[in-house]
Amino acid sequence: MTDPPIEQITTRDGVSLLVRPIEAADKEALRHGFEHLSPESRYRRFLAPIKELTRHDLRYFTEVDHRDHEALVAVAPSAEPVAVARYVRLRERPEAADVAVTVADEWQGRGVGTALLERLARRAITAGIIRFVGVCLAANEDMIELLRDLGPAVTRRHAGGSVIEVEVELPRGDHPALASRAPRAVARAGTAAEDV
Repeated sequence: MTDPPIEQITTRDGVSLLVRPIEAADKEALRHGFEHLSPESRYRRFLAPIKELTRHDLRYFTEVDHRDHEALVAVAPSAEPVAVARYVRLRERPEAADVAVTVADEWQGRGVGTALLERLARRAITAGIIRFVGVCLAANEDMIELLRDLGPAVTRRHAGGSVIEVEVELPRGDHPALASRAPRAVARAGTAAEDV
């Protein structure tokens, strides 16, 4: 699959960011971003108190095939990555993919997660994926809303109700969620943390 062109998005408060596919060369930036995430943001992503990314983690998160495993990164004017959205196709259900969105703490609530997820959904549809599956804390209402904004969703509770799985059917055609537009405000949009 051909890499998408670098796109520009504008946050709710008027900051321009570039969006591009993640690259193997992003390992150090990813590690740096992870180290600056709050413990809460890390927990939101991994559903566990992860303290560092291993060498294996960094390879997995940056060396992707851009078809079965895709990741898009938003880059600030300072050249630092501030958010990543990724999907990983499910082996047992190749028409579906696990999805995660991580936004650096200081960039949360500015629409970055929404803009990345919409672009990621377009990439997924091109790769033959028709559903995203997101696992997050039941208290992470912002991520749940972010996923539900994409299309019809089914929610399942796990771990005694503290963790939920949201399965959303991806929109097709001219659905407003896939139209290029300024990102909506999404506070703390993320199953946060591996990807910064």
